Amino acid sequence: MDDSSDIDPKLLEILVCPLTKGPLRYDRQAQELVSEEAGLAYPIRDGIPIMLVDEARPLKDAEKVRARLPAP
Repeated sequence: MDDSSDIDPKLLEILVCPLTKGPLRYDRQAQELVSEEAGLAYPIRDGIPIMLVDEARPLKDAEKVRARLPAP
């Protein structure tokens, strides 16, 4: 992916999960903002985060476990 597909770090600082009001993690490869607390991944389309619960993808169990593991 090129830099044009990255989300603005300042935007990421102010965005929160609309369901839990908790922090979001940017998944660059999947182009999603992930709410670990809600177990949802919000899509980013054309560089725009779609922050609607109805548009979010539920995280799979494996993704939830992986997210809780410490980074290598």
